[in-house]
Amino acid sequence: MKSWIVVATALIVGVSFVELAATTASAQTAASAQAGDAAKGERVFATQCKACHTLQMGGSTATGPNLYGLMARRSGTGVGYGYSEAMRRFAIEWNDQTLASYLRDPRADMPGTKMVFAGVKQPGQMADLIAYLKEATR
Repeated sequence: MKSWIVVATALIVGVSFVELAATTASAQTAASAQAGDAAKGERVFATQCKACHTLQMGGSTATGPNLYGLMARRSGTGVGYGYSEAMRRFAIEWNDQTLASYLRDPRADMPGTKMVFAGVKQPGQMADLIAYLKEATR
């Protein structure tokens, strides 16, 4: 019911369907990133990430780098890990959006990455994982 009200309001106001769809998709993405449950994200991390990554300050690197201090850090700059040329060259700043894009499909998002991971396919799991990483890596 709500979606019909939004569409009808948009038509009355004169917003194009494309603008409405883009705004709605953007709002849903932002809402899902904010709506993440860190406790659930901890379980996602334990089952999908922990085999290769640690989170503690000064923690060791494993198959993958230690993720402590991940948010707002440039890709390929963590201490003590031999990052791929692609990871260093991309030099993106990790935030909710860049991390979600990368974790959805690492090899498609950053061709040449060393990360061997099929990706987080469930949007709810992604939001939960990011919420957990934001807490656990600071």
